Amino acid sequence: MASGVLRLGTNVGSVLAEQTEQQPEIEAGKPDTPATMRLPDDEVNAVLEALAKKENRLKQREEQLEKRLQDLALAERTIEQRLAELKTAEAELKRTIDVVDGASERDLETLTAVYENMKSKDAAALFEQMDPEFSAGFLARMKPGAAAGILAGLSAERAYSISAILAGRSALGPTK
Repeated sequence: MASGVLRLGTNVGSVLAEQTEQQPEIEAGKPDTPATMRLPDDEVNAVLEALAKKENRLKQREEQLEKRLQDLALAERTIEQRLAELKTAEAELKRTIDVVDGASERDLETLTAVYENMKSKDAAALFEQMDPEFSAGFLARMKPGAAAGILAGLSAERAYSISAILAGRSALGPTK
């Protein structure tokens, strides 16, 4: 609106100048003031029409911006809702993983205890059949005396491969 008023003011000056040039004579006895100088009706109508069009364009733009703001607010609410859902799902997944990890750890502890409590000769027969990586995991969890009895009952090749795996695990760990 301010832009239109400024343009109107700018146009009025030029129109007034033209009007003055076209009508150099002013009626006698009347002062030379803007009130006595009138713009032609068609020019006033043209300016008013231009202002009306500008106002309509501004209203349309304002409506578009308002719609965009509403859309953005809706999108923001949707994103916040989805983030809350993701946080809830993440917490649930973490609880599930913790339960599974806990159950797996308890299972490994139980199985390790079973192997420790077996006769060394019987446990060695089982460990002879296991994959060396797998059996090394159990032996690493066992009390040293039980692990030594089982290793003593294994073939030399199997005992060596399991020992190398156990030593390699420690060598790859952090030094500080």
